[in-house]
Amino acid sequence: MHNRKTYTLVEKVSILRQNLVKKMNLTSLCQEHNLHPTMFYRWRNELFENGHRAFSKRKTNVNSFEKFKYFIIGLLKNGYSASEIYNELRQKEDFSSSSYSVEKIVKEQCHHFRSPIQQKVYLDSQWILKLLQGKISCNGLTVQLGGEIGLEDIEILVHYIHHKSLYQRNRAITVLSYYKGIPLKTISKTLFLKTKTVEKQIHRYEQGGINQLFKLNVEYSKMSEDSKFQEAVFSILHAPPSSYNINRTSWRMEDIYRVMREKGLPISKHNIRTIIKNDGYQFRKAKKVLTSTDPDYQEKLQEITKILANLKPTQKFFSIDEYGPFAVKMQGGKSLMKQGEIKTIPQRQQSKGSLIITGALELSTNQMTHFYSDKKNTEEMNKLLDILLEEYNDEERIFFSWDAASWHASKGLYEKVEEVNSSEYQTKHNTPIVELAPLPSCAQFLNVIESVFSGMAKAIIHNSDYASVEECKKAIDRHFAERNQCFKENPKRAGNKIWGKEITKAEFSESNNCKNPRYR
Repeated sequence: MHNRKTYTLVEKVSILRQNLVKKMNLTSLCQEHNLHPTMFYRWRNELFENGHRAFSKRKTNVNSFEKFKYFIIGLLKNGYSASEIYNELRQKEDFSSSSYSVEKIVKEQCHHFRSPIQQKVYLDSQWILKLLQGKISCNGLTVQLGGEIGLEDIEILVHYIHHKSLYQRNRAITVLSYYKGIPLKTISKTLFLKTKTVEKQIHRYEQGGINQLFKLNVEYSKMSEDSKFQEAVFSILHAPPSSYNINRTSWRMEDIYRVMREKGLPISKHNIRTIIKNDGYQFRKAKKVLTSTDPDYQEKLQEITKILANLKPTQKFFSIDEYGPFAVKMQGGKSLMKQGEIKTIPQRQQSKGSLIITGALELSTNQMTHFYSDKKNTEEMNKLLDILLEEYNDEERIFFSWDAASWHASKGLYEKVEEVNSSEYQTKHNTPIVELAPLPSCAQFLNVIESVFSGMAKAIIHNSDYASVEECKKAIDRHFAERNQCFKENPKRAGNKIWGKEITKAEFSESNNCKNPRYR
């Protein structure tokens, strides 16, 4: 053990200066000067509290407080704490001691004002603290416990106190304290345990001794190595998510985790991953990069960004696009497979039909409007415009944004927009003004609705094998309905929810790669 070093006033000021002025790391500073951090904080507090008098030499024994004795006693009787007493003493002109000195004196004096019951609780707590600090020997415990516990058990319990985990240490202290005659309430309060927990540990020791107390005769196994959990995880993986009322075609970790809890087998996501990995399964994926070739890319992008930056509450901005056509048949996609196994899809299949989804995503509210089309043409764009004009007829202005498909920027659509913006049409139908904001060419990755379609495809289309077109439509409709409801209940970006975890965030950004080349 190192001898305690005495520091001069100059040394104290120098050490404080290195930290407070020169910003030297406290840990390094204390190691360099062989100083405990607690002592440093004590010096700092004294400096802040007493200024130039902080390090002046003064007595810290009881006699130095003689003139404040009755004042301190009066405050103690009224239930004042040491810090409150110190604050009162600081108001005295002739008082110059530190808070540490006050705490020391209060600690020495307060036992005079405890009731017999309070004094016993205090002494019992101090005994438990000494036991925890190793200040009571095994032989000393044997004498104090009056032979209630054998020396062999005492040695094992003391070993657990000093070398085992917190919950095992608490069990050992509980047993020794109980046989010392300390009340259960005091034990539970000192160890921050429930009284029922204390009773349970004592009962275990009384029933089966050390082995029962620490369950030494029980063989533990990790959950990831438990066959019960392994079988449950793979039974879930082998069933489609729809069998658990999950509107997806592939499993996610959070879904497996939730289903396991519902089965009465709670297990962490880490252990689920370990079970899957240990059995040789893994996910594989690939990435592609898209680039726009539009020479006016920056100008068009700045125009859209300007519109969004100044979008009023009475205005709405729509990202427009179609998904499909795609065949309703057995689909491939990324799935969980055992190493060495490959999922196969028949190359030639009888299609059950095809679908085209025409949709519009409103960016400020993140609401999706969609319907099913037979073709991709101007008529379908006009139909979408009519639907949105009716749905958002209380708005002042709506913006249409799309990629450079021919039917998106056709003569027929521009004529339709010109018609609905005419004063006669506005007066008759009471509809908002329509303004067009086309994206740069070859920049589908900026079309925000692509990320929503990508998320839908990953959840609903990939790995699917719907029995009919109608069944596929129902799954798609449910997906968008649940998505819209989620953003109605969470108007801010719901980044931690499934709908906010599409391939990219459903918000306009130059860095977005909204289009997923694998979903079509």
